[in-house]
Amino acid sequence: MTENKINPPRVRIAPSPTGPFHWGTARTAVFNWLFARKHGGVFVVRIEDTDRERSEKRYETSIFEGLKWLGLDWDEGSLDPETLEEKTQGSFGPYRQSERTEIYKRYLEKLLTEEKAYYCYCTKEELEGERQGMMADGLAPKYSGHCRNLSAPPVGKEPQIIRFKTPEIKIEFKDVIRGSISFDTTLFGDFPIAKNTETPLFHFAVVVDDHLMEISHVIRGEDHIPNTPKQMLIGKALGFSEPLYAHLPLVLGQSREKLSKRYLSVSLTDYKNMGYLSEAVINFTSFLGWHPKENEEILTPEEIIKRFDLKRVQKGGAIFNEEKLLWLNAQHIHRLTPEDLEKKLRSFIVARGPMSIPSETFHRLVTLEQPRMITLNDFFEATDFFFSIEN
Repeated sequence: MTENKINPPRVRIAPSPTGPFHWGTARTAVFNWLFARKHGGVFVVRIEDTDRERSEKRYETSIFEGLKWLGLDWDEGSLDPETLEEKTQGSFGPYRQSERTEIYKRYLEKLLTEEKAYYCYCTKEELEGERQGMMADGLAPKYSGHCRNLSAPPVGKEPQIIRFKTPEIKIEFKDVIRGSISFDTTLFGDFPIAKNTETPLFHFAVVVDDHLMEISHVIRGEDHIPNTPKQMLIGKALGFSEPLYAHLPLVLGQSREKLSKRYLSVSLTDYKNMGYLSEAVINFTSFLGWHPKENEEILTPEEIIKRFDLKRVQKGGAIFNEEKLLWLNAQHIHRLTPEDLEKKLRSFIVARGPMSIPSETFHRLVTLEQPRMITLNDFFEATDFFFSIEN
């Protein structure tokens, strides 16, 4: 299997609107976008909002605003990439799982009818007791299969969940980045795929969506590796073809620990407000697990697209170095023409109100301060005196 086996490839970014558009999601989006643009493919945006209790519209807005700022133009998805307004109903979406309930219901009923899935009547208390018992016996906890072969519903009990009937096999797939990966499905037990036919869970909805949206390559973080065999089993049971998988390395902190909540709770648009350039953020983010053949560090998005190759993605964790991000941001600022930097600064200061400083003075200040700037904010900190006089 090669990384561009299917032409043109179709990839997707499928964030959950349960938090801001942070670095982890952005890195996955960047790699999918780079791959699609390198191979003339299609980049799909899909909002996975089946977790209705935690999903919020403001987080969905954060996702789209972040993608737009980074210049990750999408080909199919919920909103128009330019206006961020809803597209007309049709082949482009809107792609929100919360609006696709009837689609999932049909496939859930198919599995139930074919006895590849079943209703489970075990309560949370019963399942917890079962789990504790297995752990006490030194066993890895999994569902015992108590409701798997019931001939009739238990008297006085309501179904609690729908479970997939897991076949006891060895399942293997070839990861584009990591090579062959195998799992023993006897360790899974019969796992949940829906609360009911109206409420699918993550594992089920993602399989149906990837099939119907003809996703050819699933490029996502390595924390999803344990999800892959379960999703492959569901796909096989429904008769779907398998996409190619590529699992990106985790993004780690400076001490090689999991990236802290500080970075996972801050939206990428906050970095925009701090004066970072989107080109620098793309440059930095693409290097979180990938590097070109040449010993190059400062690249434009267009240059990265030309050099991008999934086979050069590393297996080990990618270190998040904020000092490197600042350095790259400074380099991208210094490489701009004064005229281009003026345009970025004028756009950046919209929130500060009308700028009354004369254009000639502004141009001289930009030329003077550009070599010292690390972020766009630095310009205003250094020249605030002039703006104060003018205002």
